[in-house]
Amino acid sequence: MRYRVIALFSAVLSVVAALCTAAMAEEAKSDVKGIFLLTDYPAVTLRPGSTSSINLKLQNYGLPPERLTLSVNGVPSGWTANLIGGGQPVAAALAATNANVPLELRLDVPKDAPVGTTNLTVSARGATSNATLPIEVKLATDLPAKLTLNPQLPELRGTSKSRFESQLTIKNDSPKKVVASLSAQAPQNFDATYTEQYGSQELNALPLDPGQSKDVKLKVRPPNTVAAGKYKVTAKVSADDATAASELVLDITGQPKIDIAGREGVLSAAPAEQIELSGSVPTGWKVNFEPKTVDRIAPNENKEVQAMVTPAAKAVAGDYVTTVRAAARGESASQSFRVAVTTSTIWGIVGIALIGGALLVMIGAVVWFGRR
Repeated sequence: MRYRVIALFSAVLSVVAALCTAAMAEEAKSDVKGIFLLTDYPAVTLRPGSTSSINLKLQNYGLPPERLTLSVNGVPSGWTANLIGGGQPVAAALAATNANVPLELRLDVPKDAPVGTTNLTVSARGATSNATLPIEVKLATDLPAKLTLNPQLPELRGTSKSRFESQLTIKNDSPKKVVASLSAQAPQNFDATYTEQYGSQELNALPLDPGQSKDVKLKVRPPNTVAAGKYKVTAKVSADDATAASELVLDITGQPKIDIAGREGVLSAAPAEQIELSGSVPTGWKVNFEPKTVDRIAPNENKEVQAMVTPAAKAVAGDYVTTVRAAARGESASQSFRVAVTTSTIWGIVGIALIGGALLVMIGAVVWFGRR
């Protein structure tokens, strides 16, 4: 009983300590009030002739919402500086209490801009609140190589027989010319190649001038036996110490594949449905299937169908070829079988009697006309 009281007392102390910590944190948070302009990177390095974007945030801690006029000061002649909000230029913003408004400072630096450091100031001014954010922009020509790789369609859909094509835009953001190497990581047995945007010439590398962009096509062919599902292909481009990658998703729905080969069965990545059976037989013959239609065959599953072939009544003994076909929603298969026809003993005896009678008539005619 004594130990239970001690344990209960310790638990109560733990709960009280946790509540006190939370209350202190909330109190400390409530002590911060005001309007702030924030960024993760207040000092950046760019090259002349480039365009860059710096993410900003207008934060309101504990104050009533207020309309704030936005501006950028200290912009050199020839430069362009715009504040972007919601994808378009903005001149003012309003942040709700304990909320923030995401902004973007977009800088266009002319090619003839001198190398050096430029100090910009982003301001937000209202009737009762103000905020400023200094940003240091350093211009340099000797920057490390930088590549970007953007797919036009990051996800494609098709069957195992489809040839997937994705257009990729490769940009050289380096201050010097580079030769970008192209590569792709695909699942096993997937064939991935790069070609020109308008052409069939395969590419392993691509020359890019400073600031130049080029479009290429990544063509992927999955194996015919691939199972339905989503597969990831990673496109990569590299030059010097710069590397860029982009992920392409292939959504393969699967397509039924049927085959007729005695008792072999079905092998495909998707179920086959509504399979219709038909046959081609010699003239006067008949072929019936039991059943004539198979509703569904799952991948790697077998279904047995009986084909009853009836020869013509006057069929001559020998070997005949019968073709059986199966069709299911655009997919078809066919197989030829050899059918041997033999005559019965009775028909053999009748045939011999007919031949014997014909010979007797012929001999009788020779004897009769020989006497004359």
